[in-house]
Amino acid sequence: MRSGEESQVAIVAQWSRSRLARDGDTDVRSASPLDDLARSDRRQPIHQSAEKQRAGQVHTERAITNRLPASSRLQMAASAVLLLPVTPPTYHRIVSQTLSIPSDPQIPIPVGLLACQRDPLLRELPTTVISCTLSQSPAIPSNGRKSKKGKASPVPSQPLLEVVLHDTIIFPEGGGQPSDIGILTSPDGEEWNVIEAKRHGGHAVHYIRAHDQDGQGAIRAFLPGAKVGVALGEEGFKRRLDHMSMHTSQHLLSALLERRLNLPTLSWSLTAFPTPSYVEIPRSMSAEEIASIQDEANRLAFEGRSVHIEVEELNPEKVPEVAKLQSGRNVGKALPADYTGGVKRTVIIDGVDRNPCCGTHLPTLHNLQLFLLPHTDALSRSSTTSARLYFLAGPRLITHLVSTHALLTSTSATLSCGAPQVPERVEQVVEERKRAVKRVEDVETELADAIAKELVNQSLIKDDREILLHRHRTDDSSNALGLLSAISTAFVNEITSTPDSPPFLVVLASSPSSQTTSSTSVVLIFGSDDKRVKEVGEGLKAKLDMRGGGKGTRWSGKFTGVWREGREGASVAEVLNA
Repeated sequence: MRSGEESQVAIVAQWSRSRLARDGDTDVRSASPLDDLARSDRRQPIHQSAEKQRAGQVHTERAITNRLPASSRLQMAASAVLLLPVTPPTYHRIVSQTLSIPSDPQIPIPVGLLACQRDPLLRELPTTVISCTLSQSPAIPSNGRKSKKGKASPVPSQPLLEVVLHDTIIFPEGGGQPSDIGILTSPDGEEWNVIEAKRHGGHAVHYIRAHDQDGQGAIRAFLPGAKVGVALGEEGFKRRLDHMSMHTSQHLLSALLERRLNLPTLSWSLTAFPTPSYVEIPRSMSAEEIASIQDEANRLAFEGRSVHIEVEELNPEKVPEVAKLQSGRNVGKALPADYTGGVKRTVIIDGVDRNPCCGTHLPTLHNLQLFLLPHTDALSRSSTTSARLYFLAGPRLITHLVSTHALLTSTSATLSCGAPQVPERVEQVVEERKRAVKRVEDVETELADAIAKELVNQSLIKDDREILLHRHRTDDSSNALGLLSAISTAFVNEITSTPDSPPFLVVLASSPSSQTTSSTSVVLIFGSDDKRVKEVGEGLKAKLDMRGGGKGTRWSGKFTGVWREGREGASVAEVLNA
Protein backbone atom coordinates (compact mmCIF):
# COMPACT_ATOMS: atom_id res chain seq x y z
CA MET A 1 0.00 0.00 0.00
CA ARG A 2 1.26 3.48 -0.82
CA SER A 3 2.19 5.71 2.11
CA GLY A 4 -0.52 8.23 1.22
CA GLU A 5 -3.24 5.57 1.41
CA GLU A 6 -1.88 4.26 4.68
CA SER A 7 -1.88 7.77 6.15
CA GLN A 8 -5.51 8.21 5.09
CA VAL A 9 -6.40 4.89 6.71
CA ALA A 10 -4.67 5.99 9.91
CA ILE A 11 -6.65 9.23 9.84
CA VAL A 12 -9.91 7.29 9.56
CA ALA A 13 -8.98 4.97 12.40
CA GLN A 14 -7.98 7.92 14.56
CA TRP A 15 -11.19 9.76 13.67
CA SER A 16 -13.26 6.71 14.56
CA ARG A 17 -11.61 6.37 17.94
CA SER A 18 -11.92 10.12 18.54
CA ARG A 19 -15.66 9.92 18.01
CA LEU A 20 -15.90 7.13 20.54
CA ALA A 21 -13.82 9.01 23.10
CA ARG A 22 -15.75 12.21 22.50
CA ASP A 23 -18.99 10.39 23.16
CA GLY A 24 -17.52 9.30 26.50
CA ASP A 25 -18.25 5.58 26.03
CA THR A 26 -15.34 3.20 25.56
CA ASP A 27 -17.15 0.04 26.60
CA VAL A 28 -16.58 -2.54 23.86
CA ARG A 29 -20.22 -3.59 24.00
CA SER A 30 -21.58 -0.14 23.18
CA ALA A 31 -19.90 1.81 20.41
CA SER A 32 -20.79 4.12 17.58
CA PRO A 33 -22.36 2.90 14.30
CA LEU A 34 -19.03 3.58 12.65
CA ASP A 35 -17.35 1.21 15.05
CA ASP A 36 -20.05 -1.40 14.46
CA LEU A 37 -19.32 -1.06 10.76
CA ALA A 38 -15.65 -1.59 11.43
CA ARG A 39 -16.27 -4.66 13.56
CA SER A 40 -18.47 -6.21 10.89
CA ASP A 41 -15.48 -6.23 8.54
CA ARG A 42 -13.07 -7.58 11.17
CA ARG A 43 -14.45 -11.05 11.68
CA GLN A 44 -11.09 -12.80 11.61
CA PRO A 45 -9.69 -15.64 13.72
CA ILE A 46 -8.20 -14.37 16.96
CA HIS A 47 -4.90 -16.19 16.51
CA GLN A 48 -3.50 -14.51 13.41
CA SER A 49 -0.08 -13.19 12.64
CA ALA A 50 0.54 -9.50 13.16
CA GLU A 51 0.95 -9.02 9.40
CA LYS A 52 -2.42 -10.61 8.63
CA GLN A 53 -4.14 -8.62 11.36
CA ARG A 54 -2.61 -5.41 10.02
CA ALA A 55 -3.65 -6.30 6.47
CA GLY A 56 -7.19 -6.95 7.66
CA GLN A 57 -7.23 -3.70 9.59
CA VAL A 58 -6.01 -1.74 6.57
CA HIS A 59 -8.66 -3.37 4.37
CA THR A 60 -11.40 -2.56 6.87
CA GLU A 61 -10.35 1.03 7.44
CA ARG A 62 -10.01 1.67 3.71
CA ALA A 63 -13.50 0.24 3.23
CA ILE A 64 -14.80 2.61 5.90
CA THR A 65 -13.12 5.50 4.14
CA ASN A 66 -14.79 4.66 0.85
CA ARG A 67 -18.25 4.52 2.49
CA LEU A 68 -17.93 7.95 4.08
CA PRO A 69 -19.11 11.11 2.32
CA ALA A 70 -16.41 13.11 0.56
CA SER A 71 -17.01 16.04 2.91
CA SER A 72 -16.30 13.83 5.92
CA ARG A 73 -13.09 12.53 4.34
CA LEU A 74 -11.99 16.08 3.61
CA GLN A 75 -12.83 17.19 7.14
CA MET A 76 -10.82 14.31 8.60
CA ALA A 77 -7.82 15.02 6.38
CA ALA A 78 -7.86 18.70 7.31
CA SER A 79 -8.01 18.05 11.06
CA ALA A 80 -5.77 14.99 11.30
CA VAL A 81 -2.82 16.90 12.67
CA LEU A 82 -4.99 18.28 15.49
CA LEU A 83 -6.17 14.93 16.84
CA LEU A 84 -5.15 14.04 20.38
CA PRO A 85 -4.20 10.52 21.47
CA VAL A 86 -7.30 8.47 22.19
CA THR A 87 -8.02 5.25 24.04
CA PRO A 88 -8.78 2.23 21.80
CA PRO A 89 -12.42 1.03 22.03
CA THR A 90 -11.15 -2.40 23.15
CA TYR A 91 -9.36 -0.97 26.20
CA HIS A 92 -12.25 -1.40 28.65
CA ARG A 93 -13.87 -4.83 28.57
CA ILE A 94 -16.80 -5.92 30.69
CA VAL A 95 -16.40 -9.69 30.88
CA SER A 96 -19.52 -10.38 32.95
CA GLN A 97 -22.86 -10.79 31.18
CA THR A 98 -24.77 -9.39 34.16
CA LEU A 99 -22.69 -6.24 34.71
CA SER A 100 -23.46 -2.96 32.99
CA ILE A 101 -22.68 0.72 33.34
CA PRO A 102 -25.63 2.59 34.93
CA SER A 103 -27.23 4.89 32.36
CA ASP A 104 -29.70 6.57 34.72
CA PRO A 105 -28.22 10.05 35.42
CA GLN A 106 -29.72 9.95 38.92
CA ILE A 107 -27.55 6.96 39.86
CA PRO A 108 -23.79 7.43 40.47
CA ILE A 109 -21.56 5.10 38.48
CA PRO A 110 -19.50 3.08 40.99
CA VAL A 111 -15.74 3.27 41.33
CA GLY A 112 -14.29 0.72 38.94
CA LEU A 113 -16.60 1.73 36.09
CA LEU A 114 -15.90 5.48 36.08
CA ALA A 115 -15.12 7.28 32.83
CA CYS A 116 -11.55 7.91 34.05
CA GLN A 117 -11.14 4.15 34.38
CA ARG A 118 -12.90 3.31 31.11
CA ASP A 119 -11.00 5.92 29.10
CA PRO A 120 -7.86 7.25 30.85
CA LEU A 121 -7.08 9.71 28.02
CA LEU A 122 -10.48 11.43 28.14
CA ARG A 123 -10.02 15.04 29.25
CA GLU A 124 -13.58 16.36 29.64
CA LEU A 125 -17.06 14.97 30.16
CA PRO A 126 -20.63 16.28 30.52
CA THR A 127 -22.36 14.73 33.51
CA THR A 128 -25.09 15.21 36.13
CA VAL A 129 -24.92 16.21 39.80
CA ILE A 130 -26.14 13.61 42.29
CA SER A 131 -25.48 15.57 45.50
CA CYS A 132 -23.56 18.53 46.94
CA THR A 133 -22.96 18.98 50.68
CA LEU A 134 -20.67 20.95 52.97
CA SER A 135 -17.62 18.87 53.88
CA GLN A 136 -16.61 18.04 57.44
CA SER A 137 -13.14 16.93 56.32
CA PRO A 138 -10.01 18.86 57.37
CA ALA A 139 -8.48 21.37 54.99
CA ILE A 140 -6.81 19.94 51.89
CA PRO A 141 -3.86 21.60 50.10
CA SER A 142 -4.80 23.17 46.77
CA ASN A 143 -2.44 20.81 44.91
CA GLY A 144 -4.26 17.75 46.21
CA ARG A 145 -1.26 16.56 48.23
CA LYS A 146 -1.18 16.09 51.97
CA SER A 147 1.21 18.31 53.89
CA LYS A 148 4.25 16.82 55.56
CA LYS A 149 3.91 15.58 59.09
CA GLY A 150 4.33 18.32 61.62
CA LYS A 151 3.77 21.13 59.10
CA ALA A 152 0.30 22.61 59.41
CA SER A 153 -1.16 24.07 56.24
CA PRO A 154 -2.89 27.45 56.43
CA VAL A 155 -6.64 26.93 56.64
CA PRO A 156 -8.50 28.74 53.81
CA SER A 157 -11.48 30.83 54.84
CA GLN A 158 -13.79 29.30 52.21
CA PRO A 159 -15.38 25.96 53.12
CA LEU A 160 -14.99 22.69 51.22
CA LEU A 161 -17.89 21.01 49.47
CA GLU A 162 -18.34 17.36 48.57
CA VAL A 163 -19.87 16.80 45.13
CA VAL A 164 -21.01 13.40 43.85
CA LEU A 165 -21.56 13.11 40.09
CA HIS A 166 -23.22 10.53 37.88
CA ASP A 167 -19.85 9.95 36.17
CA THR A 168 -16.41 11.53 36.31
CA ILE A 169 -13.01 11.64 34.64
CA ILE A 170 -11.34 12.72 37.90
CA PHE A 171 -9.79 9.67 39.54
CA PRO A 172 -10.39 9.31 43.30
CA GLU A 173 -7.33 8.37 45.33
CA GLY A 174 -6.84 4.60 45.60
CA GLY A 175 -4.68 1.61 44.70
CA GLY A 176 -1.52 3.48 45.60
CA GLN A 177 -2.35 6.22 43.10
CA PRO A 178 -2.97 9.80 44.31
CA SER A 179 -6.09 11.71 43.41
CA ASP A 180 -6.49 13.69 40.20
CA ILE A 181 -7.21 17.39 40.24
CA GLY A 182 -9.52 19.14 37.80
CA ILE A 183 -12.32 21.60 37.13
CA LEU A 184 -16.10 21.47 37.49
CA THR A 185 -18.15 23.87 35.37
CA SER A 186 -21.57 24.73 36.81
CA PRO A 187 -24.63 25.35 34.57
CA ASP A 188 -23.97 29.11 34.59
CA GLY A 189 -20.45 28.58 33.20
CA GLU A 190 -18.59 29.29 36.45
CA GLU A 191 -15.52 27.12 37.06
CA TRP A 192 -14.73 25.43 40.37
CA ASN A 193 -11.39 23.80 41.15
CA VAL A 194 -11.48 20.16 42.24
CA ILE A 195 -8.58 19.96 44.69
CA GLU A 196 -9.01 16.28 45.52
CA ALA A 197 -11.26 13.30 44.89
CA LYS A 198 -11.79 10.41 47.30
CA ARG A 199 -13.64 7.13 47.31
CA HIS A 200 -16.42 6.94 49.89
CA GLY A 201 -17.59 3.35 49.86
CA GLY A 202 -18.21 2.70 46.18
CA HIS A 203 -18.66 6.33 45.08
CA ALA A 204 -16.26 9.06 43.95
CA VAL A 205 -16.53 12.31 45.91
CA HIS A 206 -15.12 15.57 44.50
CA TYR A 207 -13.83 18.18 46.94
CA ILE A 208 -14.24 21.74 45.66
CA ARG A 209 -13.42 25.05 47.33
CA ALA A 210 -16.41 27.37 47.69
CA HIS A 211 -16.20 30.90 46.28
CA ASP A 212 -18.05 32.42 49.25
CA GLN A 213 -17.75 32.23 53.02
CA ASP A 214 -20.66 29.89 53.73
CA GLY A 215 -20.65 27.66 50.63
CA GLN A 216 -24.27 28.38 49.78
CA GLY A 217 -23.35 29.65 46.32
CA ALA A 218 -21.75 26.32 45.45
CA ILE A 219 -24.66 24.36 46.87
CA ARG A 220 -27.05 26.34 44.64
CA ALA A 221 -24.74 25.85 41.63
CA PHE A 222 -24.60 22.08 42.08
CA LEU A 223 -28.19 21.17 42.84
CA PRO A 224 -29.11 17.50 42.26
CA GLY A 225 -29.92 16.96 38.60
CA ALA A 226 -27.88 19.94 37.37
CA LYS A 227 -25.98 19.40 34.11
CA VAL A 228 -22.32 20.19 34.67
CA GLY A 229 -18.99 19.69 32.98
CA VAL A 230 -15.99 17.96 34.49
CA ALA A 231 -12.52 18.41 33.00
CA LEU A 232 -8.93 17.67 33.93
CA GLY A 233 -7.56 20.93 32.57
CA GLU A 234 -3.96 21.34 31.48
CA GLU A 235 -2.39 20.85 34.92
CA GLY A 236 -4.78 18.03 35.74
CA PHE A 237 -3.89 16.10 32.59
CA LYS A 238 -0.16 16.58 33.21
CA ARG A 239 -0.67 15.10 36.67
CA ARG A 240 -2.80 12.24 35.26
CA LEU A 241 -0.22 11.42 32.57
CA ASP A 242 2.55 11.32 35.16
CA HIS A 243 0.52 9.07 37.47
CA MET A 244 -0.46 6.73 34.62
CA SER A 245 3.13 6.49 33.35
CA MET A 246 4.48 5.62 36.79
CA HIS A 247 1.61 3.27 37.70
CA THR A 248 1.70 1.27 34.46
CA SER A 249 5.51 1.12 34.72
CA GLN A 250 5.18 -0.23 38.25
CA HIS A 251 2.92 -3.04 37.05
CA LEU A 252 5.44 -3.91 34.33
CA LEU A 253 8.40 -3.70 36.72
CA SER A 254 6.71 -5.79 39.43
CA ALA A 255 5.70 -8.45 36.88
CA LEU A 256 9.24 -8.80 35.56
CA LEU A 257 10.79 -8.87 39.04
CA GLU A 258 8.51 -11.70 40.09
CA ARG A 259 8.69 -13.66 36.85
CA ARG A 260 12.44 -13.43 36.26
CA LEU A 261 13.89 -13.14 39.77
CA ASN A 262 11.09 -14.47 41.99
CA LEU A 263 10.97 -11.12 43.82
CA PRO A 264 7.42 -10.18 44.80
CA THR A 265 6.55 -6.52 45.31
CA LEU A 266 5.80 -6.01 49.01
CA SER A 267 4.62 -2.43 48.53
CA TRP A 268 5.20 0.54 46.28
CA SER A 269 5.02 4.33 46.48
CA LEU A 270 4.00 6.79 43.79
CA THR A 271 5.98 9.69 45.21
CA ALA A 272 5.34 13.37 44.54
CA PHE A 273 6.54 14.65 41.17
CA PRO A 274 9.38 14.69 40.13
CA THR A 275 11.13 12.37 42.62
CA PRO A 276 11.65 8.70 41.64
CA SER A 277 8.99 6.22 42.76
CA TYR A 278 9.98 2.88 44.24
CA VAL A 279 8.93 -0.72 44.74
CA GLU A 280 9.82 -2.52 47.94
CA ILE A 281 11.19 -6.04 47.41
CA PRO A 282 12.43 -8.78 49.79
CA ARG A 283 16.15 -8.30 49.08
CA SER A 284 18.69 -6.04 47.42
CA MET A 285 19.56 -6.47 43.76
CA SER A 286 22.88 -6.51 41.97
CA ALA A 287 23.68 -4.02 39.22
CA GLU A 288 23.53 -6.86 36.69
CA GLU A 289 20.04 -7.88 37.83
CA ILE A 290 18.79 -4.30 37.65
CA ALA A 291 20.21 -3.86 34.13
CA SER A 292 18.61 -7.12 32.99
CA ILE A 293 15.15 -6.10 34.25
CA GLN A 294 15.49 -2.65 32.71
CA ASP A 295 16.49 -4.09 29.33
CA GLU A 296 13.53 -6.48 29.31
CA ALA A 297 11.08 -3.73 30.31
CA ASN A 298 12.29 -1.44 27.55
CA ARG A 299 12.18 -4.25 24.99
CA LEU A 300 8.49 -4.73 25.82
CA ALA A 301 7.95 -0.96 25.63
CA PHE A 302 9.60 -0.90 22.20
CA GLU A 303 7.27 -3.68 21.07
CA GLY A 304 4.38 -1.51 22.22
CA ARG A 305 2.62 -4.22 24.21
CA SER A 306 -1.04 -3.32 24.64
CA VAL A 307 -2.75 -2.76 27.98
CA HIS A 308 -6.44 -3.33 28.62
CA ILE A 309 -8.89 -3.64 31.50
CA GLU A 310 -11.27 -6.49 32.33
CA VAL A 311 -14.17 -5.79 34.69
CA GLU A 312 -16.59 -8.14 36.42
CA GLU A 313 -18.74 -8.27 39.55
CA LEU A 314 -16.83 -8.38 42.81
CA ASN A 315 -17.52 -11.57 44.74
CA PRO A 316 -16.09 -11.05 48.26
CA GLU A 317 -16.06 -14.80 48.85
CA LYS A 318 -13.69 -15.32 45.91
CA VAL A 319 -11.24 -12.56 46.83
CA PRO A 320 -7.94 -14.32 47.67
CA GLU A 321 -6.21 -13.65 50.96
CA VAL A 322 -3.10 -11.49 50.97
CA ALA A 323 0.01 -13.61 50.41
CA LYS A 324 2.71 -13.61 53.08
CA LEU A 325 6.45 -14.25 53.10
CA GLN A 326 7.98 -16.78 55.48
CA SER A 327 8.85 -13.84 57.72
CA GLY A 328 5.14 -13.02 58.00
CA ARG A 329 5.41 -9.85 55.87
CA ASN A 330 2.41 -9.18 53.63
CA VAL A 331 2.89 -9.13 49.86
CA GLY A 332 0.74 -6.19 48.75
CA LYS A 333 -2.50 -5.08 50.39
CA ALA A 334 -6.02 -6.42 50.78
CA LEU A 335 -9.10 -4.70 49.40
CA PRO A 336 -10.23 -1.80 51.63
CA ALA A 337 -12.89 -2.88 54.12
CA ASP A 338 -15.24 -0.12 52.96
CA TYR A 339 -15.03 -1.08 49.26
CA THR A 340 -18.63 -2.15 48.96
CA GLY A 341 -20.79 -2.51 45.89
CA GLY A 342 -17.75 -2.28 43.65
CA VAL A 343 -16.38 -4.37 40.83
CA LYS A 344 -13.33 -6.51 40.30
CA ARG A 345 -11.02 -4.70 37.90
CA THR A 346 -8.00 -6.43 36.37
CA VAL A 347 -5.23 -4.64 34.48
CA ILE A 348 -3.69 -6.80 31.75
CA ILE A 349 -0.39 -6.12 29.99
CA ASP A 350 -0.47 -8.33 26.91
CA GLY A 351 1.57 -11.47 27.52
CA VAL A 352 3.20 -10.05 30.64
CA ASP A 353 0.89 -9.48 33.59
CA ARG A 354 -2.62 -9.72 35.02
CA ASN A 355 -3.11 -7.79 38.23
CA PRO A 356 -6.14 -6.40 40.11
CA CYS A 357 -6.01 -2.61 40.27
CA CYS A 358 -8.39 0.35 40.37
CA GLY A 359 -5.94 2.93 39.02
CA THR A 360 -5.68 4.62 35.65
CA HIS A 361 -3.30 3.01 33.16
CA LEU A 362 -1.98 3.84 29.72
CA PRO A 363 -3.50 1.76 26.89
CA THR A 364 -0.05 0.72 25.63
CA LEU A 365 3.56 0.40 26.75
CA HIS A 366 4.63 2.19 23.58
CA ASN A 367 7.13 5.00 24.36
CA LEU A 368 6.98 4.11 28.08
CA GLN A 369 10.73 3.81 28.54
CA LEU A 370 11.68 2.72 32.05
CA PHE A 371 14.80 3.76 33.92
CA LEU A 372 15.88 2.00 37.11
CA LEU A 373 18.31 3.74 39.43
CA PRO A 374 21.27 1.33 39.48
CA HIS A 375 21.16 0.57 43.20
CA THR A 376 18.76 -0.47 45.94
CA ASP A 377 18.39 0.97 49.44
CA ALA A 378 18.33 -1.65 52.19
CA LEU A 379 15.63 -1.36 54.87
CA SER A 380 15.30 -3.04 58.25
CA ARG A 381 12.01 -3.57 60.06
CA SER A 382 12.42 -5.45 63.35
CA SER A 383 13.29 -9.02 62.29
CA THR A 384 12.76 -8.55 58.53
CA THR A 385 14.82 -6.85 55.85
CA SER A 386 13.85 -5.53 52.45
CA ALA A 387 15.06 -3.11 49.81
CA ARG A 388 13.72 -0.28 47.68
CA LEU A 389 14.27 -0.18 43.93
CA TYR A 390 13.71 3.30 42.50
CA PHE A 391 12.38 3.90 38.99
CA LEU A 392 11.35 6.67 36.58
CA ALA A 393 9.19 6.72 33.45
CA GLY A 394 7.19 9.07 31.25
CA PRO A 395 7.26 12.83 31.98
CA ARG A 396 9.07 12.19 35.25
CA LEU A 397 11.95 10.53 33.40
CA ILE A 398 12.24 13.48 31.00
CA THR A 399 12.26 15.94 33.92
CA HIS A 400 14.92 13.84 35.65
CA LEU A 401 17.12 13.83 32.54
CA VAL A 402 16.73 17.59 32.07
CA SER A 403 17.56 18.37 35.71
CA THR A 404 20.52 15.98 35.90
CA HIS A 405 21.90 17.35 32.62
CA ALA A 406 21.60 20.89 33.98
CA LEU A 407 23.39 19.84 37.18
CA LEU A 408 26.13 18.10 35.22
CA THR A 409 26.59 21.09 32.90
CA SER A 410 26.74 23.50 35.85
CA THR A 411 29.22 21.28 37.69
CA SER A 412 31.48 20.90 34.66
CA ALA A 413 31.49 24.69 34.20
CA THR A 414 32.41 25.21 37.86
CA LEU A 415 35.22 22.66 37.59
CA SER A 416 36.38 24.03 34.19
CA CYS A 417 36.23 20.66 32.49
CA GLY A 418 34.06 18.67 30.10
CA ALA A 419 31.18 16.56 31.40
CA PRO A 420 33.08 13.23 30.94
CA GLN A 421 35.91 14.55 33.16
CA VAL A 422 33.60 15.60 36.03
CA PRO A 423 33.97 12.39 38.14
CA GLU A 424 37.77 12.52 37.95
CA ARG A 425 37.88 16.25 38.68
CA VAL A 426 35.47 15.90 41.63
CA GLU A 427 37.68 13.15 43.05
CA GLN A 428 40.68 15.49 42.77
CA VAL A 429 38.78 18.32 44.49
CA VAL A 430 37.69 16.01 47.33
CA GLU A 431 41.25 14.79 47.89
CA GLU A 432 42.58 18.35 47.83
CA ARG A 433 39.93 19.39 50.33
CA LYS A 434 40.86 16.54 52.66
CA ARG A 435 44.48 17.66 52.57
CA ALA A 436 43.46 21.29 53.09
CA VAL A 437 41.28 20.39 56.08
CA LYS A 438 44.17 18.42 57.58
CA ARG A 439 46.48 21.40 57.13
CA VAL A 440 43.94 23.73 58.76
CA GLU A 441 43.56 21.33 61.71
CA ASP A 442 47.33 21.19 62.16
CA VAL A 443 47.65 24.98 62.00
CA GLU A 444 44.74 25.47 64.44
CA THR A 445 46.37 23.05 66.87
CA GLU A 446 49.59 25.04 66.72
CA LEU A 447 47.63 28.29 67.09
CA ALA A 448 45.68 26.93 70.07
CA ASP A 449 48.90 25.84 71.79
CA ALA A 450 50.46 29.26 71.22
CA ILE A 451 47.40 31.17 72.49
CA ALA A 452 47.10 28.91 75.55
CA LYS A 453 50.78 29.30 76.42
CA GLU A 454 50.50 33.09 76.10
CA LEU A 455 47.44 33.15 78.40
CA VAL A 456 49.15 30.98 81.00
CA ASN A 457 52.30 33.11 80.98
CA GLN A 458 50.29 36.34 81.34
CA SER A 459 48.33 34.85 84.23
CA LEU A 460 51.33 33.53 86.14
CA ILE A 461 53.11 36.87 85.91
CA LYS A 462 50.32 38.48 87.97
CA ASP A 463 50.87 35.95 90.76
CA ASP A 464 47.17 36.06 91.74
CA ARG A 465 45.58 33.56 94.11
CA GLU A 466 43.06 32.67 91.37
CA ILE A 467 43.38 33.12 87.63
CA LEU A 468 40.28 34.86 86.20
CA LEU A 469 40.51 35.38 82.44
CA HIS A 470 38.24 36.56 79.64
CA ARG A 471 39.41 36.62 76.03
CA HIS A 472 37.32 37.49 72.96
CA ARG A 473 38.37 36.50 69.42
CA THR A 474 37.14 37.47 65.97
CA ASP A 475 37.04 34.31 63.89
CA ASP A 476 35.15 33.38 60.70
CA SER A 477 35.92 29.69 61.07
CA SER A 478 33.05 27.26 60.48
CA ASN A 479 34.03 25.57 63.74
CA ALA A 480 34.87 28.43 66.08
CA LEU A 481 33.85 26.41 69.14
CA GLY A 482 36.32 23.70 68.11
CA LEU A 483 39.21 26.16 68.21
CA LEU A 484 38.11 27.48 71.62
CA SER A 485 37.95 23.90 72.87
CA ALA A 486 41.48 23.23 71.59
CA ILE A 487 42.70 26.38 73.38
CA SER A 488 41.07 25.25 76.63
CA THR A 489 42.65 21.79 76.41
CA ALA A 490 46.09 23.27 75.75
CA PHE A 491 45.60 25.80 78.59
CA VAL A 492 44.70 23.07 81.12
CA ASN A 493 47.66 20.94 80.05
CA GLU A 494 50.02 23.92 80.34
CA ILE A 495 48.73 25.25 83.69
CA THR A 496 48.56 21.87 85.40
CA SER A 497 52.14 21.10 84.41
CA THR A 498 53.27 24.20 86.31
CA PRO A 499 54.25 23.54 89.97
CA ASP A 500 51.94 25.11 92.55
CA SER A 501 49.56 26.40 89.87
CA PRO A 502 46.64 28.44 91.28
CA PRO A 503 42.95 27.64 90.61
CA PHE A 504 41.63 29.14 87.37
CA LEU A 505 38.40 30.18 85.67
CA VAL A 506 38.49 31.21 81.99
CA VAL A 507 35.81 32.58 79.64
CA LEU A 508 36.61 32.42 75.91
CA ALA A 509 34.33 34.00 73.29
CA SER A 510 34.43 34.09 69.49
CA SER A 511 32.41 36.22 67.04
CA PRO A 512 32.36 36.52 63.22
CA SER A 513 34.05 39.56 61.69
CA SER A 514 30.83 40.85 60.13
CA GLN A 515 28.00 40.84 62.65
CA THR A 516 24.26 41.43 62.39
CA THR A 517 21.37 41.04 64.80
CA SER A 518 21.14 37.38 63.75
CA SER A 519 24.86 36.61 64.12
CA THR A 520 25.94 33.89 66.55
CA SER A 521 28.86 34.20 68.96
CA VAL A 522 30.08 31.13 70.84
CA VAL A 523 31.21 31.14 74.48
CA LEU A 524 33.27 28.50 76.29
CA ILE A 525 33.82 28.49 80.07
CA PHE A 526 36.30 26.14 81.76
CA GLY A 527 38.05 26.05 85.11
CA SER A 528 39.45 24.01 87.95
CA ASP A 529 36.18 24.10 89.98
CA ASP A 530 33.05 22.72 88.32
CA LYS A 531 30.81 24.59 90.77
CA ARG A 532 32.32 27.95 89.79
CA VAL A 533 32.06 27.05 86.09
CA LYS A 534 28.34 26.35 86.46
CA GLU A 535 27.74 29.58 88.44
CA VAL A 536 29.38 31.73 85.76
CA GLY A 537 27.53 29.88 82.99
CA GLU A 538 24.14 30.44 84.62
CA GLY A 539 25.08 34.06 85.31
CA LEU A 540 25.89 34.70 81.64
CA LYS A 541 22.64 33.01 80.55
CA ALA A 542 20.69 35.45 82.70
CA LYS A 543 22.81 38.50 81.90
CA LEU A 544 23.20 38.05 78.14
CA ASP A 545 20.07 35.99 77.40
CA MET A 546 22.25 33.15 76.14
CA ARG A 547 21.47 29.52 75.49
CA GLY A 548 23.82 26.85 76.75
CA GLY A 549 24.80 24.25 79.28
CA GLY A 550 27.61 22.01 80.38
CA LYS A 551 28.91 19.26 82.59
CA GLY A 552 31.78 19.21 85.04
CA THR A 553 34.49 21.76 84.39
CA ARG A 554 33.24 22.84 80.93
CA TRP A 555 30.26 24.95 79.84
CA SER A 556 29.43 26.25 76.36
CA GLY A 557 26.73 28.53 75.02
CA LYS A 558 25.61 30.74 72.13
CA PHE A 559 24.83 34.42 72.02
CA THR A 560 22.67 35.84 69.21
CA GLY A 561 23.23 39.44 68.16
CA VAL A 562 26.12 41.87 67.84
CA TRP A 563 28.87 41.21 70.41
CA ARG A 564 30.59 44.35 71.64
CA GLU A 565 33.41 44.13 74.14
CA GLY A 566 32.33 47.39 75.76
CA ARG A 567 28.89 45.89 76.47
CA GLU A 568 28.85 42.07 76.34
CA GLY A 569 32.53 41.89 77.31
CA ALA A 570 31.85 44.10 80.34
CA SER A 571 28.97 41.81 81.37
CA VAL A 572 31.32 38.80 81.22
CA ALA A 573 33.86 40.59 83.43
CA GLU A 574 31.11 41.54 85.89
CA VAL A 575 29.85 37.95 86.22
CA LEU A 576 33.38 36.53 86.32
CA ASN A 577 34.46 38.78 89.20
CA ALA A 578 31.21 38.53 91.17
